[in-house]
Amino acid sequence: MLAEATIAMSGTEAQRTSLSPQELAAWRGMLEVHARVTQQLDAEMQSEHDLSLSAYEVLMFLADAPEHRMRMSEIAERVLLSRSGCTRLVDRLVSRGYASRCAAASDGRGLYAQLTDAGLTKLIAARATHHDGIRRLFLDHLSATDQIALGDIWSRVSCPA
Repeated sequence: MLAEATIAMSGTEAQRTSLSPQELAAWRGMLEVHARVTQQLDAEMQSEHDLSLSAYEVLMFLADAPEHRMRMSEIAERVLLSRSGCTRLVDRLVSRGYASRCAAASDGRGLYAQLTDAGLTKLIAARATHHDGIRRLFLDHLSATDQIALGDIWSRVSCPA
């Protein structure tokens, strides 16, 4: 049935919906590299710091935020988790003493997660492992020119005009 649908498309439709080998290689390459690097980084962070990569990212975002706190919805967007997934992750960080929850002073409805001193200590301890992994698994395979080009590409793709 799929072959029939492909055959039924006009030449223009097929060109518009099909990806060229170059386009497919770029897309698949990005997905494969992202999956491989994040899986390996996650394993290293778990092994060396008993911290998932997503948990590390939450601690990192909180450390960079004003007053070391962020709305839960904003954390979920930044870490690419569902709201319920973010809630479970922050609950684990709270249970370990790395974060606390607090209500928004302005409206009382919004919930914030806030980095604790223990969370900051954990983040600092894990940072070298994280940065070493990024370099070894990704950046060391790119020239300085490649890194600049990729930075430009990610800016264009993440902020389309």
